[in-house]
Amino acid sequence: MENLSVQLTQNPKEKPAKGAKLGFGSVFTDHMLLMDYDKGIGWHDARIVPYGPISISLAATCLHYAQETFEGMKAYRAEDGRVLLFRPEENFKRMNISNERMCIPQLDVDFCLNALKKLVWLERDWIPEDKESSLYLRPMCIGVESKLGVKDADNYLFAILCSPSGPYYATGLKPVKIYVEEQYVRAVRGGVGFAKTGGNYACSMLAQSVAHEKGYAQVLWLDGVEKKYIGEVGAMNIFFVIDGEIVTPELDGSILSGITRKSIIELLRHEGYRVTERKLSIQEVAESYRCGKLQEVFGSGTAAVISPVGELKWGDEVMIINNNEIGPISAHLYQELTDIQWGRVKGPEGWSVEVKE
Repeated sequence: MENLSVQLTQNPKEKPAKGAKLGFGSVFTDHMLLMDYDKGIGWHDARIVPYGPISISLAATCLHYAQETFEGMKAYRAEDGRVLLFRPEENFKRMNISNERMCIPQLDVDFCLNALKKLVWLERDWIPEDKESSLYLRPMCIGVESKLGVKDADNYLFAILCSPSGPYYATGLKPVKIYVEEQYVRAVRGGVGFAKTGGNYACSMLAQSVAHEKGYAQVLWLDGVEKKYIGEVGAMNIFFVIDGEIVTPELDGSILSGITRKSIIELLRHEGYRVTERKLSIQEVAESYRCGKLQEVFGSGTAAVISPVGELKWGDEVMIINNNEIGPISAHLYQELTDIQWGRVKGPEGWSVEVKE
């Protein structure tokens, strides 16, 4: 590949054995990809180097003013040995949307995609062979200019790190308990809720901690103005099956445009389901539950793919969804998406991208 240098590690690490309990995001591969940006020059010096710490100034803008974006992707090993990515171009397109909002220079999508493939191919032996395991990929951009003062940086670093990860559901796909957050808010229209940036996750941690103390796995966010319309659940998009209609909050600028969300909508509409993107109030959800029309609730995201909801708590009301069991649409989507991702079925054109030498 032009303009991409490769420095191989002289000290390769021992790779996790088959069947090892990897968890998520705690083990990292031998190499990482780095690329610099300097004002007046642009992005340059793309390189694959041995994985390790990086050096930045304590005055770096990412540390003081949160000028940072990231993405979440996976590489999969098919049963026939092929190495696959799932709609990776969509992630880099979305990263540029986040970068625009955070005043970070645009990336060349084609170059980043080809560089990612080069890195994944180099690290292909790190992709776990265990069922439902994968190589998690984390592209990121950070402002690294060494200067205090609230302004967009003149210098940036783009990086991709790789982490072999086990199944998201170590004990199998099971419904989770969700707590509707009414005190804290995640984002408002006009803010950065649609961008994949660290601040969105930092501001969610307190509410998440409170939910855990109450025995709930995730927080369901309401809108930041009226606190009545549903946004996201934890770090995922969310869907409700109400009387046969599949409803998900519209992209109003306050929630992330998930790649898994987009794929679900496209798959379901192709299969003839009625899918609606619109404003949905927690009051409407509760009323649907009370009259027996709330059939399923599930979250969607790269890490979990599908996360069924078995219990939803709003104030004093506890809603038990589908007898706390996985619904047919949730189960169908999980199977269909994972079959495409791991290459067990072909899927729509362009969704599975094979990585080759």
